[in-house]
Amino acid sequence: MNYCRVKYDRVLPSQLGIAVKSTVLLLITFLTFKLSQILNRNSTMSSSSSPNDAVQRILSSKLYFDVPISKVPLIYSSKYDISFLGIEKLHPFDSAKWGRICGFLIKDGVLDKNGIVEPLEASKNDLLVVHSESYLNSLKYSANVAMIIEVPPVALFPNCIVQQKVLHPFRNQVGGTIVAAKLAKERGWAINVGGGFHHCCGGRGGGFCVYADITLCIHFAFVRLNVSRVMIIDLDAHQGNGHETDFANDSRVYILDMFNPGIYPLDYEARRYIDQKVEVVSGTRTHEYLQKLDEALEVAAHAFDPELIIYNAGTDILDGDPLGRLKISPDGISSRDEKVFRFARERNIPIVMLTSGGYMKSSARVIADSITNLSTKRLIDTHVTGT
Repeated sequence: MNYCRVKYDRVLPSQLGIAVKSTVLLLITFLTFKLSQILNRNSTMSSSSSPNDAVQRILSSKLYFDVPISKVPLIYSSKYDISFLGIEKLHPFDSAKWGRICGFLIKDGVLDKNGIVEPLEASKNDLLVVHSESYLNSLKYSANVAMIIEVPPVALFPNCIVQQKVLHPFRNQVGGTIVAAKLAKERGWAINVGGGFHHCCGGRGGGFCVYADITLCIHFAFVRLNVSRVMIIDLDAHQGNGHETDFANDSRVYILDMFNPGIYPLDYEARRYIDQKVEVVSGTRTHEYLQKLDEALEVAAHAFDPELIIYNAGTDILDGDPLGRLKISPDGISSRDEKVFRFARERNIPIVMLTSGGYMKSSARVIADSITNLSTKRLIDTHVTGT
């Protein structure tokens, strides 16, 4: 068949419209990619805060605040959810997932809506603890944001709208991740129903990750919580190349990353900085996955003695997830989360859980069921205890 021949007299108007829209979308994608390359290259040339500046920014931040005992250490705000004229549906990520998780927990009687902790939005000063000024400035270009979140039409919108509809929700989730460490230190555990942007590092974003919330959380903990050893347990299907880049050769941070090596981001440079790499290839099923996790946690227990655990609990390992390509059952997700929380509880280590990736509508229900399981097993307490 000769694919170069086109019989225009047989093309219906609706088909022609679709073809034109597809061509425009491809052009936008290409232009977005080229501009993003230029902006990201420039942003990596400027470093983030000096150590002294970073400490001063952390000490002056308002993101750490006192939470009354009437609240449980589960963090969420309606400001997390992204609604952008339906354009958000062009990405497979469920951008209303966070609110749906809390909705299920409240409906099931596991959580009282008045017990939820609402975080503050991370300010520019907070973000500069890790991010370079030039990287943050690059986000003033809608095309660059479009490339990072992988939704090309966003490039066509004025940046003020992109800031409000896309970046504002992400900055609120960053605030949630940062305060979660404080709550975990005080209560033993905390769950940010959002966050887990593990593809973003100080100088660049990607893979729907605009801000490096994990890196920021850890730096705040170093300064404000007197923590000197942190373990990242990253069980999202994708490699956490962002935090791996940020903590390259940093002996204070131990990274256990269990990921599918055959999918995005294929960042071989960042893989060099993983302390404990566990590869799970496409098609891995629940039993094998959980067995590998047991072995990995046993190794980690002997390799490092953390004072805080950041658990990146992506659900893109679910069977049927179009991007993760693994075959883990919903019950397997609950077992996975239970194993990690039990690992922390048995060693009396505060743990922060982030929900991270997950590209099926069922993810919200699965996460809610897993949190319910943690509560049932008394690994967390989601009930209000009084004022």
